[in-house]
Amino acid sequence: MNYDLVIFDNDGVLVDSEPVANTVLAGYLTELGHPTSYEDSLRDYMGAAVHRVHDLVMERSGQRLPEDFDATLHARTFAAFERELKPVAGVTEVLEGLVEAGVPYCLASSGSHQRIRFGHRLTGLDRWFRDEIVFSAQDVGRGKPAPDLFLYAAERMGVAPGRCVVVEDSVLGVRAAVAAGMDVYGFTAMTPATALVGARGYFGSMKELPGLIGRG
Repeated sequence: MNYDLVIFDNDGVLVDSEPVANTVLAGYLTELGHPTSYEDSLRDYMGAAVHRVHDLVMERSGQRLPEDFDATLHARTFAAFERELKPVAGVTEVLEGLVEAGVPYCLASSGSHQRIRFGHRLTGLDRWFRDEIVFSAQDVGRGKPAPDLFLYAAERMGVAPGRCVVVEDSVLGVRAAVAAGMDVYGFTAMTPATALVGARGYFGSMKELPGLIGRG
C-alpha cells in the first residue's frame, strides 16, 4: 500500500538513543532508591513520556520523585548523548528516498522538543526535520499509548489517519498507532516482533522499510 504520510517515532527509530537513555534512567532511579535494571527500564519506559516514570514510581512505591527529577534526568541524558548518540543505521537513506519520491513524512515522539532537537543536531538529522513537521507529546498532553499524538500529527499534516503509516519500535508506540487507526510497522532492533502486537509487519533493518511502505 502506498501511504500519503509516513510518521516516524524518534528514539530508537531515527536516533539510536534507547540504549543510552535507558541506561541513564535505570541508574538514576536506582540511585534514588527505586532499584531499576536496564531491562526494567526498557520494559516499562521505552517509548513513553517522562510522566510515565513519575506515575509508575508513585504507583509502586507510594513515593514522589524529587522536584528536580526531570531537569536532572535531562541533563544526564543530554551529557550521555553528546558522548554516544548516533543516527540509526540506514535511516538517512530512507529519508533521502522519501524526499526523492515526494512522499510527505513527519516525526511524532514522546520526547520533548528540546530532546528531539538536541539529538538531531548531534546526529545531523536536523537537515531532514524542519520545525513544522516535528511533533512531541508536549503538544497534546497525553503521550503514547494514547493515540492523541499521532492523530495530532496527521491533522497538522492534513492527512486522514487511515492514509498514514507509523514507524515504531516500542510496545507503547505500536499501541498508540493502532488506537489512532493507522497502519504501523514494528522495528525489531531492540524489541522482538512478538511484543509489538498489532503491527502490520516487522523489520530488523532500515533497508527493509521502503519495501514495506510501498516505496521499495
